[in-house]
Amino acid sequence: MLQTKTWLTETDDLARELDAPDLVIIDASWHMRSEGKDAHAEYLVEHIPGAIFFDIDEIADTKSGLPHMLPPPEKFSSRMRSMGVGDGSRIVVYDSSGLFSAARVWWTFRVMGVDDVSVLNGGLPKWKREGRPLESGPARSRTTRHFTARRNLDLVRDVSDVKALLKDKSAELVDARAPERFSGQAPEPRPGLRSGHIPGAHNVPFGKLLNKDGTFKSAPELERLFEEAGVDLSKPVVASCGSGITASVLALGLAEIGHRKTAVYDGSWSEWGADQNLPIETGQGA
Repeated sequence: MLQTKTWLTETDDLARELDAPDLVIIDASWHMRSEGKDAHAEYLVEHIPGAIFFDIDEIADTKSGLPHMLPPPEKFSSRMRSMGVGDGSRIVVYDSSGLFSAARVWWTFRVMGVDDVSVLNGGLPKWKREGRPLESGPARSRTTRHFTARRNLDLVRDVSDVKALLKDKSAELVDARAPERFSGQAPEPRPGLRSGHIPGAHNVPFGKLLNKDGTFKSAPELERLFEEAGVDLSKPVVASCGSGITASVLALGLAEIGHRKTAVYDGSWSEWGADQNLPIETGQGA
């Protein structure tokens, strides 16, 4: 597959651009509740200079019963304006894990019509290992900017879309969860969910896309991983996971290899696994 552009920014490049007036750096760190960690508190202790914090659970559809679903475009625009993110901003997103929740915020910006957004390869851990500058405390105040959300519906799928593709086989389903959760051998971390996966899905655990240092593997390696998992890359792909976070890592990996028709099933297993009327499979899958 032809890689036409990269959606990753390297730490060297970001370090050179730190003071660029059109650059917006976003700390998109997020942790599972079971980890007992507070991403915003960690941000206040240390972050890349000038970075603003993006609260994945608040900049979301908080009226939904599902976790951190995409926010309405009006809410997203309002939050971005007040955070000083505007039309024409160049956005670099990172997280404190290396490459995890930053991909979700990258995808969210793309759904909202922003293309000039990238993910810091290796995230905060790589930045710190290299001894680069950090700052603490609340974000510096930024001037309110005009932000226009133009929702790109090609990049998101809902439960009815996924039910339809089970019948027409119009896209490949890829699940980013760990093999034990995918196969149904391990219980789900969220209560009330069945164990298993959407019928016909392929399992590509998101961690397989990363090197040991938390950076992304090369495009040829990424392509091989998807193909070895049985994914037909000539077809559109819908990525799923537990709640739409690590599915976005798969979406980023597919974008890196030039796959142009990748969407994320926003409700993911939090929605599918909770609905007794929807079919599930156990075992290793497709």
